[in-house]
Amino acid sequence: MELLENIAEYYDELFPAGDELKKFYAQEAACFETPVKYLSIGCGTGTFEHYLSKEGADVTGLETVMPLLESANRKRRTQLMALRFFQMSSLEMCRFLGKGFYNIISIPNSRIIFTHDSTLMAKLFYDCKQLLAPEGKIILRLPNFEKFTAEPVANLPDKESIRVRLFSKIQTDSDGKKYMYQELETGNGKRLIVTRDVQIMPLTKDKIEQYAKEVGFSKFDFYGDLKHEAFTKDSDELVVVIS
Repeated sequence: MELLENIAEYYDELFPAGDELKKFYAQEAACFETPVKYLSIGCGTGTFEHYLSKEGADVTGLETVMPLLESANRKRRTQLMALRFFQMSSLEMCRFLGKGFYNIISIPNSRIIFTHDSTLMAKLFYDCKQLLAPEGKIILRLPNFEKFTAEPVANLPDKESIRVRLFSKIQTDSDGKKYMYQELETGNGKRLIVTRDVQIMPLTKDKIEQYAKEVGFSKFDFYGDLKHEAFTKDSDELVVVIS
C-alpha cells in the first residue's frame, strides 16, 4: 500500500478539485461525444470524479486504500449517477473492465510512480492502451523529476492547506533505488506518517515517452501546469496528455 490512512481526512484539502483542474479536463474532453467515459486510477476520495459525473460523464474510479475508497463512496448522493468506485489496482483492471471503452484514463496526484517495477510499468501502459477507445487519451500528473534530482535526498514541493502541510522527499539508496517518504504536519505540530520506505519510479518526460511508444501511443503533449503552460526543465510539475 503506497498511502496510509492518515491522509484520508486531509486528502481533499491537499489535492483539491479546483477550477484549473476542471477547466483542463474539460478542454481535453471536448473532442469526445457525451457522455465522456473516464477511468481514474488512484482516484483518492473521489471528489473530482463526483464532479465529472454531475457534469454528465460516465466515471469509474479505482482505489487501493480503503479509507479513501470509503470516503469516495460516502459522497454518492444517488445510485442513478453514472459513477462507480472499485477497490482495485491497475494490475487487475484489464481483467474486470471493458476494453476499448474509455475516452480518458486519468492517473492523478503522482500515483503512477508507485508502480516501481519496469515490467509492471510497461504492463500499465499496455493495459491502458487496451482499455482506451479509439482516439482515447491518458492524462498523467506528477512532479518534474528532471528538476528534483538531488541525491541521496530530494525534497519535493510541500502541499498545504489551512489545517495541514504535506512534506515529501525521495531518498536514493546505495543501489540507486528510489524511496518515497511523506509526513503530514497538523496545525498543532503533530506529525503523521503517510508514506515511508516505499519504492517508486520517478518517471521523466523521456521515460514516459519510451513506455508509451512501446505499446503504440504516438502523440505527447507535455505541460508545466494545468494552465497548459509549456513544460520546461524548471517546471515544478509535469502534466502529460498521451494519445
